[in-house]
Amino acid sequence: MKITELLKKESVELHVKVSGKESAIDRLVDLMGKGGRLNDKAVYKEEILKREAHGSTAVGEGIAIPHAKTAAVKEAGLAAMVVPEGVDYEAFDGVPAKLIFMIAAPEGGADLHLEALSRLSTLLMDTDFREDLMNAQSKEEFLKLIDDKESMRYQKNTVTKSDGYRVLAVTACPTGIAHTFMAAESLEQSGKKLGIPLKAETNGAEGIGNALTKEEIEAADGIIIAADKNVDMARFEGKRVVMATVSEGIQKGEELIKRAVSGEAAVYHYTGSSSSESSDGESVGRSIYKHLMNGVSHMLPFVIGGGILIALAFLFDDFSIDPSNFGKNTPLAAYLKTIGEQAFGMMLPVLAGYIAMSIADRPGLAVGFVGGLIAKMGSTFANPAGGSVNSGFLGALLAGFIGGYIVLMLKRAFKKLPKSLEGIKPVLLYPLIGILLVAVATTFINPFVGAINDGITGLLNNMGGTSKIVLGAVVGGMMSVDMGGPVNKAAYVFGTAQLAEGNFDIMAAVMAGGMVPPIAIALCTTFFKKKFTDKERQSGLVNYIMGLSFISEGAIPFAAADPIRVIPSCMIGSAVAGSLSMAFNCTLRAPHGGIFVLPTIGNPFGYLAAVVIGSVVGCAVLAALKKNLKAE
Repeated sequence: MKITELLKKESVELHVKVSGKESAIDRLVDLMGKGGRLNDKAVYKEEILKREAHGSTAVGEGIAIPHAKTAAVKEAGLAAMVVPEGVDYEAFDGVPAKLIFMIAAPEGGADLHLEALSRLSTLLMDTDFREDLMNAQSKEEFLKLIDDKESMRYQKNTVTKSDGYRVLAVTACPTGIAHTFMAAESLEQSGKKLGIPLKAETNGAEGIGNALTKEEIEAADGIIIAADKNVDMARFEGKRVVMATVSEGIQKGEELIKRAVSGEAAVYHYTGSSSSESSDGESVGRSIYKHLMNGVSHMLPFVIGGGILIALAFLFDDFSIDPSNFGKNTPLAAYLKTIGEQAFGMMLPVLAGYIAMSIADRPGLAVGFVGGLIAKMGSTFANPAGGSVNSGFLGALLAGFIGGYIVLMLKRAFKKLPKSLEGIKPVLLYPLIGILLVAVATTFINPFVGAINDGITGLLNNMGGTSKIVLGAVVGGMMSVDMGGPVNKAAYVFGTAQLAEGNFDIMAAVMAGGMVPPIAIALCTTFFKKKFTDKERQSGLVNYIMGLSFISEGAIPFAAADPIRVIPSCMIGSAVAGSLSMAFNCTLRAPHGGIFVLPTIGNPFGYLAAVVIGSVVGCAVLAALKKNLKAE
């Protein structure tokens, strides 16, 4: 289906002025309605906003492509708008959106919106084409430009390539939509500019497109992997591979191609993992962190969902019925707590399983899961049924790494088996031997890890008021160091691990510290307007919501623009909030939720005071450090 078949004249508007992102969305939804594509404008807009809440659909270079697939759409369609002055659409490159296409797709139909999205993303990589669209004087001219460009681009692509490709590329982003195709187009265009034939494979939402063949890989001088997620790497064994992010594929196409053909890129050697690991070598610390974060990212949904359900069980229970059974005294509370405990109980096996899988690919998953279960049970050789030691989070973490490397060892050990036995390795040898070995190893370390956990728990429980306040300041301040980065995650993981040990005050201090940065910045943009641009003041308003929702990343654009002033201010405010949370004896059983789980927090008014005071302190420090724009 052609783009112009989806885009009606009634759904195009040129020379538009809008006050902000939501205003632009409102205008585009109206245009979509004028084209007769919608059953329910309100529901469609709600779905568009839900998609934006997961991350801006701005793709950079002044382009935004909001989209939604919902039953509120009558038939697939497009709406387009040109905003000459631009509108802040929260793009990763900070460039205001001047050219916005909105896509509507009916629920249950073919993924036309993905096909249209990929085509649009590809066509819009042409700078001259974008300029022509923005300078169009009529809707008819606008539509003709798209029709001509699409016809030329896709007729050209029907020609078979007879000569070989010097460079091959693989592009992939987490969602597999716009950035995947933009990177592929950028690399192909850069190759043409340099006179170097290049073919790009896209790992998109609908699967693999323009797949690389075995013959093409063998003949290529170099390979470019521009990906932000795992791609199949085994096929590139022995080839020179340049690793890059998908954003670098969009922005630095020529540089990547030159590196690929220079002969200086490192030769890639497959290690048994499907992940797109660096061919230039990776430090031990970085490798450990990558495997750990793979486990943590898969674990968190269980921790968050289960933790909040457990917290709600206490909220809906009646303490006076039976204090010893608090959380399960009423039927509703008992149901919520039971489901929450089951979800929360998956935390350790999932952590270990996905650490092992990150190390050894799919054969490591079952081995890691079992290692995590043995750690959770606290099994020892004296008591295989478990319950005698508390291995917990640390034990599961070690079990994941041990399980992953056991499977790698088995892969190397069985490498020389006859090809006729290849099929039994993943279904028999790896799981059988791997599970047995990881169980023995985890059972052996459980008593030692349990002693460490008991020591940490005892130390925390025996801390005096001053020591706990210092600990609260440390974990709270860590939440503001990199706002979603490794230091932030270390503090958060420590807090969630202590939930399993019954130390609920640490999680409260961690969340208080994480809520402060966006709120402190929002306060500063509200009360010290002369220190910020109009764009920053508009973004500051959104940070109230992000801060109250415990989304520290809302502060990142401000920290990136002015790290010397913003980061120390936020750290001070977060440290104050964390220390006050400890001083007020606040507790938190849910590892997320921000203001929305306030009723489940122990001493909620003290907790609220800690967050408010920390945010005000952060705001005051930032206001003192940051000069007025005119003064600068």
